[in-house]
Amino acid sequence: MLTEYIQSLLDAVPVPAILVGRDQRVVSANPAARTMFGAVVPGRHFLTILRQPDVLAAVDLALRDGRSGDVTYRVPGQSRETIYLARCAPVTGAGDGAQVLISFEDRSDLEQVGEIRRDFVANVSHELRTPLTALLGFIETLRGAARDDATARERFLAVMQREAERMNRMVSDLMSLSRVEAEERVRPTGPVDLVAVLRSSIAALRPMAEGAGAQVIQSGYQGPVMVQADADQLTQVFSNLVENAVKYGAPGGDVQVVVTVLERDAALRGPAVRVDVIDQGEGIDSLHIPRLTERFYRVDTHRSREKGGTGLGLAIVKHIVIRHRGRLMIDSEKGRGSRFSVVLPHS
Repeated sequence: MLTEYIQSLLDAVPVPAILVGRDQRVVSANPAARTMFGAVVPGRHFLTILRQPDVLAAVDLALRDGRSGDVTYRVPGQSRETIYLARCAPVTGAGDGAQVLISFEDRSDLEQVGEIRRDFVANVSHELRTPLTALLGFIETLRGAARDDATARERFLAVMQREAERMNRMVSDLMSLSRVEAEERVRPTGPVDLVAVLRSSIAALRPMAEGAGAQVIQSGYQGPVMVQADADQLTQVFSNLVENAVKYGAPGGDVQVVVTVLERDAALRGPAVRVDVIDQGEGIDSLHIPRLTERFYRVDTHRSREKGGTGLGLAIVKHIVIRHRGRLMIDSEKGRGSRFSVVLPHS
C-alpha cells in the first residue's frame, strides 16, 4: 500500500524524479524520468542510469548526513547539450530507512540566456576597446611628439573623428536593438504603404549608391501595398538591407529591390508581400548564413569595420521583422551574389 502511495506521489511530480534507497538502488521513478532515461528498473543501482560523479557525491551526502545537494547534470545532444539542475534531497519515513529523491529541472534556457549575456558584454567591450585605444593613443601623441606638427595633427584628428563616429554608430545601434527587443511582443497596428517606404529608403541612399558607382532599381509591384507596421522600423529594415547590398555588392553592380504580392504564404498562413534585395557581390559561404543575424557576427571582420559596420544591423533587422510577424530569409552562395528577402503579412 505504501509503495503504491509513493508511486502515485512520484507520478504527480511534473519533472523527472527517481527515488533511490539506502543501498543506492532505484526504488521507483515517475513517467517523466522513464521518458528521459528509458527503462528505469527498480532494483538497479542508480549509477547504471546516472553516470556522473557529482550525482553520486550528492546522493552519498543526502544518505550519510541528511543534507540536500544541487548539482549540474548534463545530457549531450545533436545540436546542444541539455543542462539540468539535479536536486538530491533526503526522504524519511518512506520505507526501509532513509531514501533520496533525485529530481531534474531543465535549466538549458536559463544557461543559454546567461551565455548570451556574457558573450554580449564581452563583444561590446571588445568593439569599444579598439576605437577607445586608438583615441587615447592619438591624444597622447598630439599632446607630445606631434604637438607642433600641423600635418600629423590633421591626419590624427581625421582618424579620431572616424573612430568616434564608429563608437557613436555602435551606441546608436545598441540603443535601437534594445528598443526593438523591448517592443518585440507588441505587434504594430498602423497602416503603412510598404512601396512608399521602399521608395523613400532608396531615395535617401541614392547619393551613397552613386558614390559607389551602383544603381538601386526598384521593380515588381508598383501600387500601394498596405501592411500593419511601424513605418520608421520598416525604413530601418530596408535602409539597412539596401545599404549592405551597395557596400558588399560588386563594385559598380546594380542592386535590385523586387516587390511581390503573394495571395498566400504557407508559413504566414495568409496573404503576404515579399521584398527581395538582391546584389551582385561575391556571395556568402553557406557556413555563415545561419549566424548572420547574431549580434556582432561578421563574415569578414576587417572589411566590415572598414565600411563602418557595427555587426548589429542584421540582428536589428531580424527583431523588427519578428515584431511585424514576418520572416527574414537569406539565400546566397560564393560567387553568385546574395538575396535578402523580407515577407510580411499583407492586410
